[in-house]
Amino acid sequence: MQLNRSAGEPAIQKVRQICDYLRAHSASGGSLTLETLGDLVNLSPFHLQRTFKAVLGVSPKQYLDACRMQSFKKQLRKRDSVTDAVYESGFGSSSRVYERVNDRLGMTPAEYRARGQGVAISYAAAETQFGLLVMGATDRGLCFLQFGDSREALLAELRREYPRAIVEETKQSESAEFSQWMESLARYLRGERVSLDLPLDVRATAFQMKVWRYLQSIPEGEVRTYSEVAAAIGQPKAARAVGHACAVNQVAIVIPCHRVIRGDRGLGGYRWGLDRKRSLIALESRAID
Repeated sequence: MQLNRSAGEPAIQKVRQICDYLRAHSASGGSLTLETLGDLVNLSPFHLQRTFKAVLGVSPKQYLDACRMQSFKKQLRKRDSVTDAVYESGFGSSSRVYERVNDRLGMTPAEYRARGQGVAISYAAAETQFGLLVMGATDRGLCFLQFGDSREALLAELRREYPRAIVEETKQSESAEFSQWMESLARYLRGERVSLDLPLDVRATAFQMKVWRYLQSIPEGEVRTYSEVAAAIGQPKAARAVGHACAVNQVAIVIPCHRVIRGDRGLGGYRWGLDRKRSLIALESRAID
């Protein structure tokens, strides 16, 4: 997570101390209360919550959940039992983990422990006016949609997250649904007004998911600044964290991070290149006109 340095160095130091404590005690189970954390840094529960969210963009509870989920992923890879991994990582019950699986893992705990073993990911590649586009999908939805210059590099990126998954190219004629998704993307990139409300199978923190869902609500042809997105999701001081959420997005266009720009109306960043970002914004504006 990126720090919001505008919050001031004293606040940042307090939040760092809390983060260290949460990481060290994340596997202990139970609830780490705001009162307990506040006593560590001499802050009331209210000011602790507000300071923590101002610096990191998430609450202490969300940060603790993220620590436990990271530990859970590691335990899954080491242990034969999913139940053992649940309790070793600090979750009080299996149900607490499964509540978070769709947002955090994108696949079942057993599948993630096997690093995608047995999970089938189909992909297709297409040349577009924006360059090579590779789409990957599980049976739940899109898990990968990226531009690049090399098919090999894009496939290596796809396999990096799921090294034991079965990654196979799919002929569009073999899957009507896959073919329909690719056709929708092709029409969009030709400048047609097409709904890209496609199913997704992505991993994200609660904060990232909140950002991505808001991005999908931005009307085609419009843009928002990082600060405006932060305010819209109820965390007005989390503009930097919004930028990070956009940067780690692995599903271009469908999660439209190209619609987010800097406060000075500059383009800001874009993992697939500023020329593509500029062109996508122009494409959508022309489609509206």
